[in-house]
Formats: sequence, structure tokens, C-alpha cells
Amino acid sequence: MFRFPIFVLLFFLSLCLSCSTPSWFPIKTGAPHKAKMKELLNKEVVIIDGEEYVKVTNPEAPKGMGQSPYLYVPVDEYLSKPGAFVLSVSPSVTKSSATTPSASEPLPDAGGKEAFVVSGAWSTFREPKRKVVLTYFDNPSVRPAESYGDWMAEKLAQSVSSRSQRTLFVDYQRVKALLEKEGHALSDLETPKVLRLLDQALGIHAVVRGHLSGPYVFTTKTIKDREETAKAILKIELSIVSTLSGKTVKTLSATNPISASREKGAYSEEKAKLHAIHLAISDLGKALAPELDNLDWYCRVADLDDQDIYVNAGRLTGLKIGDVMEVFRPGDLHEREEQRGKIRILAFLGIDASMGRLVEGKKPDVNDLLRFAKSRGT
Repeated sequence: MFRFPIFVLLFFLSLCLSCSTPSWFPIKTGAPHKAKMKELLNKEVVIIDGEEYVKVTNPEAPKGMGQSPYLYVPVDEYLSKPGAFVLSVSPSVTKSSATTPSASEPLPDAGGKEAFVVSGAWSTFREPKRKVVLTYFDNPSVRPAESYGDWMAEKLAQSVSSRSQRTLFVDYQRVKALLEKEGHALSDLETPKVLRLLDQALGIHAVVRGHLSGPYVFTTKTIKDREETAKAILKIELSIVSTLSGKTVKTLSATNPISASREKGAYSEEKAKLHAIHLAISDLGKALAPELDNLDWYCRVADLDDQDIYVNAGRLTGLKIGDVMEVFRPGDLHEREEQRGKIRILAFLGIDASMGRLVEGKKPDVNDLLRFAKSRGT
């Protein structure tokens, strides 16, 4: 007679503990962010790029050099070092859905107002993306109405993107519009003058051009001529041209195994062509992705306006607010001892551009090269 009440009591306790923790229970459990909110109840917290930061006073601000009076420290870093940071203004909890100052909003002056500057000491390294333009493939072996060049270029871009997070393909139509605006023909795409234009104006690191041979189709029929069998073969040749040096850094080619493209029945010829294309694109994507990943990464100073330094790379490229870039003269990409100064990224602009301020050294010139500091964010 005592077993049933005990069983009911145990069941009730188990149900309570598994579903929720009562307010009167001495040991509380919950999601980690609840504990953080308790610790940050009287702190000023903002959201930048989807991440939570605590606003603290910048100890380097009195030294000048365009430093913001405030820094934004990641919540985890702040909680791991209690008492290590000096809080900003009077405590109040504020949440903002904004990421960074937009192009339409002037950046607050570092002399008296706060800027959205993330403390560089806690920036995490991310591999920036190489900007690449993949042109439509030339295919002189077929009639224009049968050309697969533009479709194949898009498929190759998708194949590379699925294998690499370091490549950012620039819209070919955007490149064509720039060339038309500057009075250049598409046939001049690999000339030094146009390559330099793509580098400086759009931050493009390489141009990939393709040349097609085929697809060539071979058909056979059975003795009774009732079922047609088709096979196709295609060859794709690629050249990777660096916009910085103007030289071809790599050539690649791929040919599909003809036996693997075998198709039967209705529309077998078209099916065989598409099968051959998919096979060749897959092989070429595997070879092209690591070659693009190995390209030297850099960006450039696009413009100057008083203290503001505009850069031809931004959020899409993989930059982050607070990143510190080293400045080099054009042509000194690998001569790191020739560093002229450092700038800190403060805001994102437009499609893929950013703005920063000088934090060390001499003010750069337009078209100077920028690379991440050795210890990124410092």
C-alpha cells in the first residue's frame, strides 16, 4: 500500500525536473544566455553583426591617433575577465539591431563621439575571399544558337563555390558595364590596362577565361533501328590571369570520359551533351577551387577624404569591423618590411567596400595595397 504513493511522488518530481525548474528549487538550470543576462543586467550591450558586445572605455583613446573613446568587447571575453574592463557611461541595457554605420550615415567623429569599433585584441581570424570574374566561355566549334558558354560558366562558378569559401565571383555583367563605361572592348579583357582597372576599381584578383571544344556527339543504332544510343565528348581549357601581375598564373583543362556520357532513347544526343558537360565541369571545379584559394589576397585604398580612408573590399570579402590592415606601396606586396602604416576598418559601404582610419604610420595614397596585419586585429 506504500508503493503506489511513492511511485506517484517520484513520477511527479521527475516530471518537474525534466520540464522546468521551479522557482523555489535551490539548484537552477537554464540556457547559458540567461546566466549571461544576469551578469550583464546593468551593462550596456549592443549587437554588431549578430554578435553581442559590451561597451567599455578605450584605454588608448587619450593617446589620440583617431582612436574611438569606446570599444566593444565580445560578451564571452568580458565575462571571462571580470573587472578587467572599465565600463562606459551610466549603466543601462540597450540592444540595437544595427550592424555598422551605413553609407548614408556619417561616421561619428573619433574626437568626441563613439564609433562602432570592435576591440581588435579579440578579433577572430577569418580567411578573406578572393574576388574572381569568370567570363563566358568561347566556343567557336558550334553555332552561336547552340552555344553553352554562359550556362557552363555559371555551373562552374557553382561547382567552385560548393568546394571553397574563399572565392567571391563578381558578376560578369557588372564587369562588362564597367568596361563599356571606360570605353574598353571585351576583347581587351586581358590587356594590362584593363586588368589594372579591374583590380583598382572592383578589387578583382583574377580573371578566369574558358575555351570550349565541342561537345561532339557520336550516335549508333541497333540492328532494327529502334533505339538510338549517343555519346558526347567535350574539352574545356581555362586560364587564370592575375590582375596584379598581368600574367597567366595557371592553365587547366578537363575532358569527360566519353563512355560515361552514354545515353539511350529519345533525345539521346541532347542528354549525352548535358551529361558530358556535367562530368567535365565537375572535374574542372575540383581543380580550379584550390588554385583560386592559393591566390595572394590583398585589397586597395580606393579613395581618401580628410581622415577617412576608403577601401575596395568589405563585408562580402570577409572583412570585419575592427580589422587592422597594413599599408604597402604598389608593387611591395611581398616586401612586408616596407610597411607604411596601419588602418582600422570602421564601417561598411555599398556592395563590398569599407571605410577606415589611420592608427599608425603615414597616411596612405590612393591605390596603395592593404593586407591584414601579422597579428590580425592588432
